[in-house]
Amino acid sequence: MATFQSLPGFREFYPEDFSRRKHIFDLWRRTAHVFGFAEYDAPVLEPLELYKAKSGDEIEGQLFSFTDKGGREVALRPEMTPTVCRLVGAKANALKRPIKWFSIAEFYRYERMQKGRDRAFRQLNVDIFGEPGPEAEIELIAFLVQSFCAFGLTEQDFYVRLSDRNLWFYYLEALGLDESRVRAMLVAVDKHEKYGDDAFKAYQEQFGALDPDLKAKVLAFLQIKTFAALELTFASLNSDKLTARLVDWKKLLGGLEAMGLTRFIEVDLGVVRGLAYYTGFVFEAFDRKGELRALAGGGRYDDLVEKLGGPALPAVGFAIGDVTTALLLEQRGLAPVFVSAPDVYCVIGGEAGRKAAFADVQTLRAAGRRVDYPMKEVAFGKQFKLAADSGAKLALIYGEDELAKGVVKIRDLSDRTEHEVPRADVQAVVRDFFM
Repeated sequence: MATFQSLPGFREFYPEDFSRRKHIFDLWRRTAHVFGFAEYDAPVLEPLELYKAKSGDEIEGQLFSFTDKGGREVALRPEMTPTVCRLVGAKANALKRPIKWFSIAEFYRYERMQKGRDRAFRQLNVDIFGEPGPEAEIELIAFLVQSFCAFGLTEQDFYVRLSDRNLWFYYLEALGLDESRVRAMLVAVDKHEKYGDDAFKAYQEQFGALDPDLKAKVLAFLQIKTFAALELTFASLNSDKLTARLVDWKKLLGGLEAMGLTRFIEVDLGVVRGLAYYTGFVFEAFDRKGELRALAGGGRYDDLVEKLGGPALPAVGFAIGDVTTALLLEQRGLAPVFVSAPDVYCVIGGEAGRKAAFADVQTLRAAGRRVDYPMKEVAFGKQFKLAADSGAKLALIYGEDELAKGVVKIRDLSDRTEHEVPRADVQAVVRDFFM
């Protein structure tokens, strides 16, 4: 007989695993609440065209796409940004700004599986629309940091690498590159950390041999790790765009410093993000030990809402994956152990005891107490072991003797002390015990 298994890269969550994932989602939602973000949801299946030329070649090649029964070209969503831009764009004029939204949703990418990367995964997606200045980045990076700190992680566990695609554009333009060469160079920069000099091959295939002086300046720019070094680099370049952009950097870094978050932040111009729609500041979170792939990533994408048919609307956002978050918590010993146990276990003797117990079971459950009992008839004495093994704090005993006296015996399973209470007082006694 055939044994069926889940498809490669698609996860199953047994109750204990599901509880750990729910813990992550609960803290994400709690963070979103204190930052004042509203939750939304959207279809998991979207028109294929939504992602073509919007998300970049990398994601387009990873799509789970097909023709549906209506002859439409569709895809399982690989990310949320195009979708949320479509949603916001459709009602932008009716939405109070800034628009602060978040979602926790599942995504699908057909890519090579490795540690921290599956083909089906969940993400926290957080976006701000309608705020053109660095104030939006300050708010989102603060949210990103708190999303990890909520689990007990500190600056010893993770950090945020901050970069700027605009700064790269202005710098490369000042070095004489036109727009097509700038974009090709940014693709090389994005891949340089992983591939080294091989990252420049595609650029050279398109534009010919790479000028050694240009390459040296690009590599030197990649090594900048402080704002002071940025100012020094631009001092000799006569560019109004660069000067104005440094003002935005000062505002962003100043806001993060005022929030006490600079210990989490590192200037790192090696981060440019591979998605085609990013237009300004970009950032990624990594674990300090360097054992995991990126924990989170995001940036500004001011043109995407308009490209998808909406009004011109500035936007910035980020996403955190549940796979890498769970791995990080496990590595740091912060993954909680969940015990599934009832509050109360009912020990029942005979049919009369069952009828009496069921009335209390239903009332206690309606009041929010978790109550369990043996579904089938079990020897009265054996039920005491079941009660102890269940992990419950209290046992309610409905034996013949108790029923004859009109009482229920209540046993504290932690110290095995017990006393009798009138049937009518069971709800109040249980309530008071758990207060």
